[in-house]
Amino acid sequence: SAPRNAKVLVALYPDPKEGYPPKYARDDIPDIKVYPDGQTLPTPSGTAYTPGAMLGCVSGELGLRSYLESEGHTLVVTSDKDGEAFDKELEDADIVISQPFWPAYITKERIAKAKNLKMAITAGIGSDHVDLEAACANDVAVTEVTFCNSISVAEHVVMTIVMLVRNFVPSNKIASSGGWDIADCVSRSYDVEGMKVGTVAAGRIGLAVLKRMKPWDVELHYTDRRRLPESVEKELGLTYHATPADMCKVCDVVTLNCPLHPETEHMVDDAFLANMKRGAYLVNTARGKLCDRDAVARALESGQLAGYGGDVWFPQPAPKDHPWRTMPYHAMTPHISGTSLSAQHRYASGVREILECFFAGKPIRDEYVIAMDGKLAGVGAKSYSEGNTTGGSDEAKKFHTA
Repeated sequence: SAPRNAKVLVALYPDPKEGYPPKYARDDIPDIKVYPDGQTLPTPSGTAYTPGAMLGCVSGELGLRSYLESEGHTLVVTSDKDGEAFDKELEDADIVISQPFWPAYITKERIAKAKNLKMAITAGIGSDHVDLEAACANDVAVTEVTFCNSISVAEHVVMTIVMLVRNFVPSNKIASSGGWDIADCVSRSYDVEGMKVGTVAAGRIGLAVLKRMKPWDVELHYTDRRRLPESVEKELGLTYHATPADMCKVCDVVTLNCPLHPETEHMVDDAFLANMKRGAYLVNTARGKLCDRDAVARALESGQLAGYGGDVWFPQPAPKDHPWRTMPYHAMTPHISGTSLSAQHRYASGVREILECFFAGKPIRDEYVIAMDGKLAGVGAKSYSEGNTTGGSDEAKKFHTA
């Protein structure tokens, strides 16, 4: 049951270096009511911020403080997700909230010490930073805000595909440095038109990528445990493959849009990459641990891959000596695809909806539930397998000490 005076611990990324709030580029964001599949956006009783405000950093507090304190709860917000201060606050916390972009890794060891912990909420999509096996064993519910930033991520995928194929990043650097070296810019630049583009997984994000790539006049491919309806395959002109290996050997561009769980951890290894077409491009905005990071770097250095891009790393933040920071032909960013100002409004309001339901003893939307009552449930039962993928997360501490 929900405590009357709960302690809610929230891990968020640090404020902008130039201070908070930032100087916003726009005055508003589009008002979207329904997701493409018909699911409604979050429906909390209210919000205490202006949509388009920065909510995902420490001072933004996900817009939760006035709501929680008015209900008699305590809110603790920190960016020190990997240190002893967070561990100390977690020990008596009832709820912990974290983001995929700046994840507080809720490991078996942390869960064992958090005797009051009842729920771990992901402010976004993807709860692999929580040891789901340990959460279920200790009856800790796990929830996330499904679909809140799926389109945000799909847009980032399309952007990254075009930037890699057209060799945008090196060309931009040449222009910014005062150069006009056209031959160097175009020596690795191609057209996307006519290429074979495939997604590993065609769920909310993968399907959105396929829909957005169709107007580029490419050949679309996909692989998924659940085949899409025949009507969707026909509408988009999709070619289905039973396995990622079957699909990847024919595609010029491969994008990873599957969840991270024990079955997919390090699925992209030397053998996977060797099976791809020489000169293919790989885009990963799903989870960094889907890939063997050293295998990716080797494939770029050897020319097996023409480019790698995305925004997900493991651990996060990535240590300053992470090989993906310096490998050739990459278009990497910090984990930003799902935390645009537009997306922040949706996942912040979704977190509040989850909290309101929890404190009122009302059912949480099935599509937000990953684990409940000691087992995978809701969307989690369809998207995850039992187990733990937080191993190695201690390396995130290196970002602060290197």
